[in-house]
Amino acid sequence: MNAAVRLVEVRVPDLGNFKDVAVIDVLVKPGESIETEAPLVTLETEKATMDVPSTTSGVVEKIHVAKGGTVSTGDLIATVRASAEAGTDATPAAQQAPAAKQEAKAAEAPAAKQETKVAEAPVAEAKPAPAAKPAEGPASSGAREAAKSAGATGSASGAGGVAQAAVKETVPAAAREGAVAPAGVANTKYELPPINEPGFSRAHASPSVRKFARELGVDLTRVKGSGFKGRITQDDVKGFVKSYLASPTAVPGAKPPGGGAGLPQVPPVDFAQFGPTELKPLSRIQKISGPRLHASWVNIPHVTQFDEADITDLEAARNELKARASQAGIKLTPLAFIIRACVKALQEFPQFNASLDPSGANLVLKKYFHIGFAADTPNGLVVPVVREADRKDVYEIARALAELSEKARGGKLTPNDMQGGCFTVSSLGGIGGTAFTPIINAPEVAILGISRSAMKPVYRDGTFVPRLMLPLSLSYDHRVIDGAAAARFTTFLAETLANVSGLIEAVP
Repeated sequence: MNAAVRLVEVRVPDLGNFKDVAVIDVLVKPGESIETEAPLVTLETEKATMDVPSTTSGVVEKIHVAKGGTVSTGDLIATVRASAEAGTDATPAAQQAPAAKQEAKAAEAPAAKQETKVAEAPVAEAKPAPAAKPAEGPASSGAREAAKSAGATGSASGAGGVAQAAVKETVPAAAREGAVAPAGVANTKYELPPINEPGFSRAHASPSVRKFARELGVDLTRVKGSGFKGRITQDDVKGFVKSYLASPTAVPGAKPPGGGAGLPQVPPVDFAQFGPTELKPLSRIQKISGPRLHASWVNIPHVTQFDEADITDLEAARNELKARASQAGIKLTPLAFIIRACVKALQEFPQFNASLDPSGANLVLKKYFHIGFAADTPNGLVVPVVREADRKDVYEIARALAELSEKARGGKLTPNDMQGGCFTVSSLGGIGGTAFTPIINAPEVAILGISRSAMKPVYRDGTFVPRLMLPLSLSYDHRVIDGAAAARFTTFLAETLANVSGLIEAVP
């Protein structure tokens, strides 16, 4: 045989205690060119779904398994005519065992936990194979997305290369960058509906199909599966996009980038004609958060209420308590007190702790208090959530803030860390500014912006006295909250922040 061409057998790696595992999808065909780590087949146990990747690059010579069949450890999956560049990529099945066994052990965890893992790592989900290259991007291990979110637009190793190739071959560029409207509609581009992250993470699809869908920006909750047990296949995703291209308005939730029909588009400009330029891609977090913020801004009637809170006594008390808190390993920041005050305000004004239902005719009042906060990371802002903040005192809130902030900076947040928020606090006090208009973190109905506190003369008892004043910027959904309610909320919040004894009391 020619030294540059050799046949490599790809076998099922060590699946641990699992035998006769179902083959639910065959992802390649004979004659197809593939890269190393490209997924060949998708297997499913009663606990988890996993892709078996190729150990070499080259051309698929033969597939030895069929969709609907079963395999066990060591069974021959495919024969690949390896390319000259493949070198030593052809890892024997015995060497694949450790990584595969580790994945198989993970498969023995509860099904719900496996589903979370799939949501957390869409790029390298449940692959029983040699370690994949790390995904780029930061927000969390889960959103390597989200999300590494929120849960996002894929690009990485392994399945990514194949998925991108498939995208280029089967889907016009318009589907990826904004589709041109059907004939008769004047030069308007449409966007697919935003991805419903919680639903996406539960969709009945393999890791490679999830990644393929993210490459296209397709929300799997809107795709009907035609595969084994209703599983969504790549063909289903392609069919959804083709239907969308044929009639964008037939896809519920599809709308022009401006968020409404008829909004004019900003004309493209060749900036290089005016001077030197540099093209810098958006970060992964920006790609995820940008469309969501845009959707929130164009779909929610935002109004912002401005106020100030006297935090002179709060800061004095915090400075007295900092040393004792530090001994317990707690960094007692102003944000901990602010979140504690927000919980009290939400308990007083339940309509702020709510969301509109999909019909827009009902208000879903929440009986829990999960408070999100904007965390600044080297790759952009993310919003971790302090869960059950009503059951935490100011010290416990401070500890939770520190732990979540550390995970955010390290890119280790999971989707669960960023889901379920009722109300968000965006604090820019450590940076500066006097006021701003934060964008509501939909489907929440309000968000509180905090700017830098400053000493100001306040008139009291016939004279001016210096007081430390904290600027408050409350943006709210005017469909749910009117101006009077917003003013009452910020007034109550300011009074609560001024009464520091009520903030440091123990939670019953």
